[in-house]
Amino acid sequence: MTLLLDDLDDTVARMLQQLPAELHVGAPLGLGKPHRLLNALYERVAADPSRPMTLYTALSLDPPRAAPGLEQRFLEPFAERHFGADFPRLAYVDALRRDALPAHVSVEEFYLQSGAMLGSSQTQRRYASLNYTHVARALAERGVNCIVQKVAASEDGTRLSLSSNTDLTFDAVDAIVAAGLPRPLLVAEIDPRLPWLGGTAAVDMDWFDIVVAPPGPHPKLFALPRQPVGDAEHAIGLYASTLVRDGGTLQIGIGALSDALCHALVLRHVDNAAYRRVLDALDPGIAAHPAVIASGGLEPFAQGLYGCSEMINEGFKHLVEAGVIRRKVVDKPALMRRANEGSASTLERELVERDGEFLHGAFYLGSQAFYDWLHGLDEPTRRGIGMKRVSEVNELYGLDEGLERLQRRDGRFFNTCMMATALGAAVSDGLDDGRVVSGVGGQYNFVAMAHALPDGRSVLLLRAARDADGRAESNIRWNYGHTTIPRHLRDLYITEYGIADLRGQPDEDCIVAMAGIADARFASGLLATAKRNRKLRSDFTMPDAWTRHTPGALRETLTPFRRDGTLPDYPLGSDFTPVEQRLVRALAWLKARTASRRGKLATIAAALFEGRGDDREALARMALSDPRGAGEWLQARLLRLALRQTAHPSA
Repeated sequence: MTLLLDDLDDTVARMLQQLPAELHVGAPLGLGKPHRLLNALYERVAADPSRPMTLYTALSLDPPRAAPGLEQRFLEPFAERHFGADFPRLAYVDALRRDALPAHVSVEEFYLQSGAMLGSSQTQRRYASLNYTHVARALAERGVNCIVQKVAASEDGTRLSLSSNTDLTFDAVDAIVAAGLPRPLLVAEIDPRLPWLGGTAAVDMDWFDIVVAPPGPHPKLFALPRQPVGDAEHAIGLYASTLVRDGGTLQIGIGALSDALCHALVLRHVDNAAYRRVLDALDPGIAAHPAVIASGGLEPFAQGLYGCSEMINEGFKHLVEAGVIRRKVVDKPALMRRANEGSASTLERELVERDGEFLHGAFYLGSQAFYDWLHGLDEPTRRGIGMKRVSEVNELYGLDEGLERLQRRDGRFFNTCMMATALGAAVSDGLDDGRVVSGVGGQYNFVAMAHALPDGRSVLLLRAARDADGRAESNIRWNYGHTTIPRHLRDLYITEYGIADLRGQPDEDCIVAMAGIADARFASGLLATAKRNRKLRSDFTMPDAWTRHTPGALRETLTPFRRDGTLPDYPLGSDFTPVEQRLVRALAWLKARTASRRGKLATIAAALFEGRGDDREALARMALSDPRGAGEWLQARLLRLALRQTAHPSA
């Protein structure tokens, strides 16, 4: 019988009564993690060395922490407004940041908040490199005896929805039981702010052993601030959108590159003339690109797309609202085959429209506007979204492979990477010194799936270059000391300078294709290295067109479309006020200009002589209207300089 409680400390006490001395606790990644319950459990266990605990989880979300100075002045007021002053930061995350976990407590994560734990020895030592679909098996092997999860409750209080995280809980319970181990103690914390999603996400109350419904006030859900999309991101999104085939299947990741892709897909559908004008400015020959002809198109979406992605995010909201995501699938292989072939009867087509779903995901995460959208869905749209196990979404094998192949026709799997090599390997999750930036997550799953589907394509997106300590570095390398996706799974790569199709190509052709989408400042060096290593013919010369592959030339190309609103800074909406949006641009400019000692000195000198102007709203927002002392006076001068330099979005 399910134990119903309303006190977190009492819940922890009941859990400890039912569990063995050594705790092996599993918690969902991201939004489904019950922060308050985990904090109560951690506080109790950390003080009691007789109860050793290992927590198995991923993506422990923590609001950003600001460095002293201008960043702190901007971030602290925003964070309090956006996350709420009462947001429950995870106590174990704070301990991990300081390498201060007690000796009897351990945390294993298979995916980290990007870049957040590079300095934590305890995190780096206990990171578990796992494909998303292998996690349930690993949890069984580790003997997990308790799983805690945040859930939503039905209006009548009889059912619970795993809502944001159907990804691993069902798979993990099945794997643990299949291994001959006792069913883990299942503990749910009800959060009335969590949107209700039914279907396979919903279970009867008694599926859980303990359910706690703490009294209010209830803290806000963790919401991702929507980031600005720059010139490089918009160009990458536009190129990527040309590889999507009408009537196909879409998987996307998260971040500015994915936001740009979703904006481009909507533009392609709702304002095709403007879409083609931007593409023509980027590349007049894009419609004749072999990869576009073979795998994509430029026309609006007459049939629509089916979304099948481990993560449902802001971009999918945008695509559903615009009518791009609307192709429905059903769990009936014969009917699915006839629907694909166009031979379904009128009655069968009506059946697909009535019973089908157009969007499948294993977890969701996004902005507060995204959560509000989920809360307010009309019933037909709500029925069209199915939350699934990660084993259903991220791979073809183990359930009904034939059905999933039929559903995922013309699958396009878009993911991001930090770097790529000229021979087609991708670096997405770690550094060459072994430290982990994030994790492989489902990226390998989707790349492998793209190769397993006869009409599937894997597309990895990356910026051609980045600023590192005040100088530019290429993200297309000859080689690198860490690999996430091996070169034998190379497929499509996209930077702001174009598309490189590497699938099935010999090394020399891959090198030329990758150099052709590299930043012009680094392309010749890449080619010289290839020649020196006998991978490129000695008489190959770089085409003149590649010399235009520079940030300045890209800015010049896109400036008209930035000014007329075709390519906005925040295509999916913004969590920043208009004043804060100006400050975000200014602070990013200032950070880039002061990354090196020389750059810092030059910027300070410019601020001393040129840091004039009177952007009263921005100065007031940063509490610098009336600077006190030399430090605040210099901050105000630097801010004025940065605001003037970034006065136009394309600056």
